[in-house]
Amino acid sequence: MAKYTEEQLNACSKEMLITLLLSMQDQMVQLNQNFEKLMEQLAAANNQRYGRSSEKLSVIDGQLSMDDLIFNEAEALTDTTYVIEPTEDQILSKKPVRPAGKREADLKGLPVEVISHVMTEEQLTATFGPNGWKQLPDEVFKRVRVQPAVYTVEEHHVAVYAGKDNQTIVKADRPKSLLRNSIVTPSLGASIMNAKYTNGLPLYRISQEFQRNDIHISRQVMANWMIQLADRYLGIVYDRLHEQLLGYHVLQADETPVKVSKDGRPANSQSYMWVYRTGKYYKNTPIILYDYQKTRSHEHPERFLKGFEGLVVTDSHSAYGKLDREYDHLSFTACWAHARRRYSDALKALPKGKKDAAAKQTVAYEALTRIATIYHLDNELSELPPEERQRKRQLMIKPLVEAYFVWLKELKQENSLISGKTLEGVNYSLNHEKALRLFLEDGEVPLDNNATEGALRSFCLHKHTWKLIDTIDGAKSSAIIYSIVETAKANHLHPFRYLEFLLETLKEHQDDTDRSFIDELLPWSPKLPNKCRAK
Repeated sequence: MAKYTEEQLNACSKEMLITLLLSMQDQMVQLNQNFEKLMEQLAAANNQRYGRSSEKLSVIDGQLSMDDLIFNEAEALTDTTYVIEPTEDQILSKKPVRPAGKREADLKGLPVEVISHVMTEEQLTATFGPNGWKQLPDEVFKRVRVQPAVYTVEEHHVAVYAGKDNQTIVKADRPKSLLRNSIVTPSLGASIMNAKYTNGLPLYRISQEFQRNDIHISRQVMANWMIQLADRYLGIVYDRLHEQLLGYHVLQADETPVKVSKDGRPANSQSYMWVYRTGKYYKNTPIILYDYQKTRSHEHPERFLKGFEGLVVTDSHSAYGKLDREYDHLSFTACWAHARRRYSDALKALPKGKKDAAAKQTVAYEALTRIATIYHLDNELSELPPEERQRKRQLMIKPLVEAYFVWLKELKQENSLISGKTLEGVNYSLNHEKALRLFLEDGEVPLDNNATEGALRSFCLHKHTWKLIDTIDGAKSSAIIYSIVETAKANHLHPFRYLEFLLETLKEHQDDTDRSFIDELLPWSPKLPNKCRAK
């Protein structure tokens, strides 16, 4: 922009001054828009780093602010919400009371050591006189004592026999080992897996804990054990779970970045851990499987989902869109949580002190209100059979979805939104309108992909402790073990005991070619020992 002196401005004609002023106005508008966008990006970045991760606002999940309830109750409750008549049980329900005997239930199943506290006969005689007392029922209270891990060396002695009259030598049967000439046992292997893949401890800290108990096992040795145990034993269960996963009608998928240091590429190259799980509504036999890959290419879900026919709930990653266009037997539905997230970020980016007053006047707040209503109604249908849920969605939720997209299209036509999180949210919904509507046509499809993000949560938390995976073999073995652990947790099993049971059983079948016994080891098998089931 040229800079004019006072003399030059005085010499300008009226038309030229008007042109300059209009040009400056346009520039100021653009500068203000850029400034607001930068401030929003800065606030969003600060909130992501320091703020709360929750996307809940006063309207999310049917919750309302005190101002809404006190001053605007009727409008707040009925403006955009489909009203559901409460049942008699809901009206007459009382404040929940802590059930009696909860402590007993919490401690049920633990071994009990009875410790008696008695008075001596001399003390009783001094208090009551000779034979002046009788025994009443004991006062009983309980405490919990922790016994640190106990490590035992199994020293196996295999008897050797020789004939007295010849050179024949025979040995007693030797028990099978997990790994030949290795000290690892099912319980030791399972304990390391539980520490690393359930509790997120890096191998060097597990090694340090062993050293504190006078056991010297290096992390290199443990890493080798994990790779071999996953490949030789747990991989068999993983493959069977994969086969069963492909037989469901609805799956969910997501991915998260991970670093692998020795994968044949430059340092700090990005790899990905993909996760696939059965749909949220398949509660009896949930399956969660991890799959390590170097990239986010569409080839990876294409290979993993080979043979699958149905719907997959995902985010907006282009790899899924490519598969959706290329395969008629695959449909990919979009996630309403992703549609909501951009509006939530827009409100979080508002300046402090203006959030309560200014938020309710924004497009983002209106969008969140509409989406919250859709969530509220869909949550009411969560316990219904799929056919009934689909029918109720058509009746109750479809009109709200229609109204939401009509409203978005009107906003786009008005062209009143500047670039920013709100506009990103509008564009996301409009660009994925077809995929966002698919849940209305199928009662087995969940509204969002939060169940998959939850299945990834442990991995995402753990990778901040161990930072990176050393090799591709390590990444693949981690995918297998994480899959077994997360599937066990989803099926309410105790991860350590289930892993120990698997290794113990598979060790005895390591030479078998018939794999029909694998179904008896799956997390929902009635033949699992009771010790594997979490309380």
